[in-house]
Amino acid sequence: MSYLEYNVARTPAGLHKVLALNWALILLISAVASLGFLVLYSVAGGDWRWAEPQMKRFILGLGVMFIVAMVPIWFWRNISALAYAVALVLLVAVELFGTTGGGATRWIDLGPVLLQPSELMKITLVMMLAAYYDWLPANKVSHPFWVLVPAAIILIPAALVLKQPDLGTALLLMTGGAGVLFAAGVHWGYFVAVFGSAGAGVTAVLKSRGTDWQLLKDYQFRRIDIFLNPDADPLGAGYNITQSKIALGSGGWTGKGFLQGTQARLNFLPEKHTDFIFTTLAEEFGLMGGLSLLILYLLIVAFCVAAALRMKDRFSALVCIGIAIAFFLYFAINMSMVMGMAPVVGVPLPLVSYGGSAMVVLMVGFGLVQSACVHRPRAKGEGRLLRR
Repeated sequence: MSYLEYNVARTPAGLHKVLALNWALILLISAVASLGFLVLYSVAGGDWRWAEPQMKRFILGLGVMFIVAMVPIWFWRNISALAYAVALVLLVAVELFGTTGGGATRWIDLGPVLLQPSELMKITLVMMLAAYYDWLPANKVSHPFWVLVPAAIILIPAALVLKQPDLGTALLLMTGGAGVLFAAGVHWGYFVAVFGSAGAGVTAVLKSRGTDWQLLKDYQFRRIDIFLNPDADPLGAGYNITQSKIALGSGGWTGKGFLQGTQARLNFLPEKHTDFIFTTLAEEFGLMGGLSLLILYLLIVAFCVAAALRMKDRFSALVCIGIAIAFFLYFAINMSMVMGMAPVVGVPLPLVSYGGSAMVVLMVGFGLVQSACVHRPRAKGEGRLLRR
């Protein structure tokens, strides 16, 4: 079904739309968020100072998700370019008058809230790429010129984010965008070339250290050093990852018990309620708790991928798979980071780490998946949401 036909098709109304929501996905998201509330309550020493605001943000996020889900998916397709442009302008605004915190300028102060445009870009980038490949004829997908366009769409915001500096989010944008291109059918040869260029880029970054054209900040080079050898400075630059490994190991199979974690409660673990919150969970609930969270995450990804496979239009399918890729990268990078398998790059644990922008924007992404599920064209016999 073309988008012209889709736009004029009758959409389910009211209760029909609510019934068409993927309620299993909503339950999985709620289960992960609830686990996050428990861990935030624990790391605060049995206080609600982090858990309560996080609950309010999640409720707001659920409301936003339902609103996005009720709007036909073709509407989001039509405003994808506008949404991407707004996010890009906000990234430029961060460069001009952003708010600095922790040595990085990543936020715009809007009074009652701090907006992090890079989080918004993670979703609008997926929308823009999905709309682009929905518009592009299939025979042009791997043409060099038509590959340069999405490459620019990805690299421009990634470069702006890297300047903040936020290496973790820049990597998420580039990797997530590449995943959408691969799902859209871009020839694998381009990815081989990119990986080869990435290897050359890594070499250039390492050789730039200490020169006038140094490509990374000093603290980012220290992160690489500590990743390779955290014991070189266990009380300095390697302190975070050293304490993280201690917390992970001390949890054992079943953990020390709720509210019994010592690394977080005694403030040995920095960023315990944000980037390193997984280590608190593993210390208190052990390997079984960590695996349970990982299973919930993988189920969420599986539901998004399954939704993509059911879609009959290209935009909906690519949006669903793009959100699945972005969400997977979120938790995969965070977990790898806190376990010492990847450099510390400041990526939060989705739906669990304390934070507002990441929570709400992620719920917008799930709202897009729900919108695709609710408004997808049905074949005859699929029930009350028949579009004929």
